[in-house]
Amino acid sequence: MNSASSASRLASLDALRGFDMLMISGGGAFLSLMGGKTNIGFIDAIAAQFHHPDWDGFTFYDFIFPLFLFMAGVSLSISLKNGIAKGIPQSKLLEKVFKRMLILFFLGILDKNAPVDFFDPALIRYGTVLGRIGIATFLVAILYLNTGWKTHLIVAFAILGLYYAALMLISVGDYGGGDLTFEGNLVGWIDRSFMPGRLKQTTYDELAMTTQLSATCLTIFGSLAGKVLLDKTTANIKLIRLIGMGAIGIAAGLAWATVFPLNKHLWSSSFILLTAGMACLLVALFYWVMDVLKFTKWAFFFKVIGMNSLVIYMACRFVNFGESSRLLFAGLYGHAPEKWHEVFNALGGLILVWLVLYVMYRHKIFVKV
Repeated sequence: MNSASSASRLASLDALRGFDMLMISGGGAFLSLMGGKTNIGFIDAIAAQFHHPDWDGFTFYDFIFPLFLFMAGVSLSISLKNGIAKGIPQSKLLEKVFKRMLILFFLGILDKNAPVDFFDPALIRYGTVLGRIGIATFLVAILYLNTGWKTHLIVAFAILGLYYAALMLISVGDYGGGDLTFEGNLVGWIDRSFMPGRLKQTTYDELAMTTQLSATCLTIFGSLAGKVLLDKTTANIKLIRLIGMGAIGIAAGLAWATVFPLNKHLWSSSFILLTAGMACLLVALFYWVMDVLKFTKWAFFFKVIGMNSLVIYMACRFVNFGESSRLLFAGLYGHAPEKWHEVFNALGGLILVWLVLYVMYRHKIFVKV
């Protein structure tokens, strides 16, 4: 644990990270539970955006994890640039990112498998959210420290193009090339054939090794957005570049989706470009409002979460905030119509989550890896 220095931080990044973690740590579930409760079409439409499609398709909920991968790239770019400016050798910087990857990988295994059966590795699920973030940031750190931004783009689009070609051209058993169904896609076949341990969906795992490279492209694009934020130019130029990058990403993703459907399970190339574009626009929006216009007080709620994102991610796995909410607040919301009980209980859980993080924030306790 250490006190985080705010001298070199952009307020917008902590707030946006906090917004993202809010959705992961219960905000998305709360909004989903609002569906069908009010008979208001607008609220039901929002609630519907917090369910993942069964296969092809896209909702806002699909955007939450890609946004975090993108933000990891933004933060990595800034962290490495600051380290280089301080004269820290590149080998030491890469060593730090490598250790971080290992920590996140093992925390991810703990998160997805607790209690972990260490004596039967075949039952362990190795594909995890935290592991994916750790691997992506390490790979992008190697790229960032050894190449320029043009190479970053070439590598990212080469990965996305080759991934598309592989899924379209390589046959799997009795399924022909280009079969992107749940049963016949190449990703599932590779996972079943080579991925050790337990697969989430039995026949494949959306966080296994096959989709790691395409997902890493989000972190590459995030590092490029971080480079834009670090450029010694005016805020308006930065905004124009970020908005342009975002618009291009969205347009390219939607165009590619006509032949390579948007699919979070497959981390399809179209899905990567669309979510990267959306993330870039959100970075631009938060940067404009908070770091340019200096409207920051409204985002304090999000900042408290963003400063300890790893803590709350792990806490939500091992601490039953829902049960704590029931014990503390059921005496209040128990008098409301029964259909609202789960909504108020979820809201109570969110309040408890935030209060824990607020106490840590007030005491300047920030847990980093």
